[in-house]
Amino acid sequence: MAVRNVLYMAAVAASRWNPILRNFYQRLIAKGKPAKLALTAVMRKLIVLLNRLAANPNFALREQHCC
Repeated sequence: MAVRNVLYMAAVAASRWNPILRNFYQRLIAKGKPAKLALTAVMRKLIVLLNRLAANPNFALREQHCC
């Protein structure tokens, strides 16, 4: 349960302060998705990005690579 709590707080912070993930979150909200579902999608996006970073440490997160 601790991993989920940490991931949740990271997603909350990312959806507010990371410009790429904030746009992703706001786009889901604009489509009428519930806030909790949009936040869960951000959590999943963080996991995917972390896995990509673990596989390739030189991976650079830019607009064209995400979402």
